[in-house]
Amino acid sequence: MSARNLDIHGRLRSKCIGFRMSEQEAGLLDALVAVSGLSKQDYIVSKLLDREVAVKPNPRV
Repeated sequence: MSARNLDIHGRLRSKCIGFRMSEQEAGLLDALVAVSGLSKQDYIVSKLLDREVAVKPNPRV
């Protein structure tokens, strides 16, 4: 049996969910993810679960 695939926070994430977006929606999502400082997965999960996303300041912001 293979080892469990845990993320950096020790969580087991075994479900994969996919969806389609337009080019404009994908561009907007990429911009929001870049500003947030989160990974795309963490950003999407936070927004879907209605959690607050705090912007982490960096030179690009």
